[in-house]
Amino acid sequence: MDSATKSTSSPAAAALVVMGVAGCGKSSLGRACAEALAWPLLEGDDYHSHESVAKMKAGIALTDADREGWLARLGQMLAERPQGAVLTCSALRQRYRDQLRAARPGLHFAFLDLDEATARERVAARAGHLFPPSLVASQFATLESPVGEPGVLHLDATLPLERLRDQVLAWLRHSTETPA
Repeated sequence: MDSATKSTSSPAAAALVVMGVAGCGKSSLGRACAEALAWPLLEGDDYHSHESVAKMKAGIALTDADREGWLARLGQMLAERPQGAVLTCSALRQRYRDQLRAARPGLHFAFLDLDEATARERVAARAGHLFPPSLVASQFATLESPVGEPGVLHLDATLPLERLRDQVLAWLRHSTETPA
């Protein structure tokens, strides 16, 4: 990354969740933001239980109970990184986001919004990913839009990665400079 894209005015220590349905670009944007902010990247999918991974690979949608321990682990990891972290996590329901917020007050969410057909195309194009295209519809059925919740930036997931990264960085700088 060149000096023009490195964050010259890093926000005060905070944490960011890059969220949305499968195929929206969470991992790509999370990686780009973590690099620009010099924060660790926590790839949420890496922390699913073996049972949950097996279910997803078999095309079985996860339940709230399946996600409970996973969200607790992710919240603990955010809390353990007071100097900042970027987490990629679908965070589909408000109660999931609230659980993460409880673990890490001041948490910011970048919501990558994408239509179902595009999400299905993107997931189908990924080779070897644990999440099959057959589960995309279940993601949309579960999604409770975070638009309007505090600390949420709504993004068009079809925009170029660099533009998305720059929007997130500008928003984080502004949101940490403005009193709550």
